Amino acid sequence: CQQSSGINAEYGGKMDAATAGLCVASALFGAALGYFYSIKFSAAKSASSCCNTTIKKDCSKVVDCADMEDLAKGKTVYCRCWQSKKFPYCDGSHNAYNLKTGDNLGPLVITNNKE
Repeated sequence: CQQSSGINAEYGGKMDAATAGLCVASALFGAALGYFYSIKFSAAKSASSCCNTTIKKDCSKVVDCADMEDLAKGKTVYCRCWQSKKFPYCDGSHNAYNLKTGDNLGPLVITNNKE
């Protein structure tokens, strides 16, 4: 008793041109469909998953600078969650953001002890 090891063995290991063409066309269609599906949904996801939804959206990159000499004595607290109404300074908005998203963001705290 001889067992075949798959469909190719049952058909002598050959596939006619029409079947091969159909297989190639199906594979190309599936690849194209997967590609366009991934583009559509990855673009929608990235737009909706932006952490910065309101601050300086007209800029290609948000950069804020501070000189150490200009910092007030004591602590200066900077926002890292992009939700602060006082950006770049923290107003505690990360607390509500963390509850909503399950994240664990907190501020950047810089202490100036120089007089």
